[in-house]
Amino acid sequence: MKKILVPVDFSKTSEYALKTAALLAKKNNSELYVLHVVELAESLFGTDQFNVNDDQVMFFMKLAKKRFAKFLEKDYLKDVNVIDTVDVGPTAHVIQETTKKLSIDLVIMGSVGASGLKEVLIGSNTEKVVRYSEVPILVVKKDDTNFDIKKVVFASNFDLENIHAYKKAVDFAKSFNAKMKLLYINLPGNQFYSTEEIREQMRKFLNKVEVPYDKENILIYNDYTIQLGIINGAKEVKADLIAMPTHGRKGLSHFFNGSIGEDVVNHSTLPVITFKI
Repeated sequence: MKKILVPVDFSKTSEYALKTAALLAKKNNSELYVLHVVELAESLFGTDQFNVNDDQVMFFMKLAKKRFAKFLEKDYLKDVNVIDTVDVGPTAHVIQETTKKLSIDLVIMGSVGASGLKEVLIGSNTEKVVRYSEVPILVVKKDDTNFDIKKVVFASNFDLENIHAYKKAVDFAKSFNAKMKLLYINLPGNQFYSTEEIREQMRKFLNKVEVPYDKENILIYNDYTIQLGIINGAKEVKADLIAMPTHGRKGLSHFFNGSIGEDVVNHSTLPVITFKI
């Protein structure tokens, strides 16, 4: 985590993300890139007629930069190498492009948690970033001055395509000296599997990553949906963080409908980190 990006919209939730980012930057001696986007409709982009130097756009950019400078006057940012920037465009698109351009290792965003994604930045933009980002996205839910992670649950169906995400999650957990528990959600109906079938799937997965199978570090949780199972399973083991793979709208596996990562990010009260498959 040498380069951390935090998009902010001056809301309380984005400040929660900024505080967490500052802690991680100090811990890892990282550069902290703080981005504010002046939101403009996506329909204005991709055409030769649109000019970002338009007087009205520049006026809003100047206002944003002034407010941005004041927003960054935080004691917790002292001794952190902060690089701030204001850009213009559709927020999710700018975040993705900035991530690529700067070779960002981790993006940290805020969310209001179980009450839904209501903020301007923390609405559909967070969902889009979680859905499409090639780098890990950490979504925080509250003002945590310590962000002390002791136990992580890695939720997956443990198909072999999730090995890369698993290794990334292990590295993240190790950076906090945290223990990691593997979480499988068993569903009713034609998606139900016996405990032994699930254990065999997990054994094969762990063999590939050369990790011993240990029942103490595994939880098979039964629930009506994957989203509920991940959230309730994490609560049962008193986890501090949910880690999970995501590959866009497909969710954890090709036979699950909808974006699991987005739904968990939306409704979880715990911080969530997603890793693109």
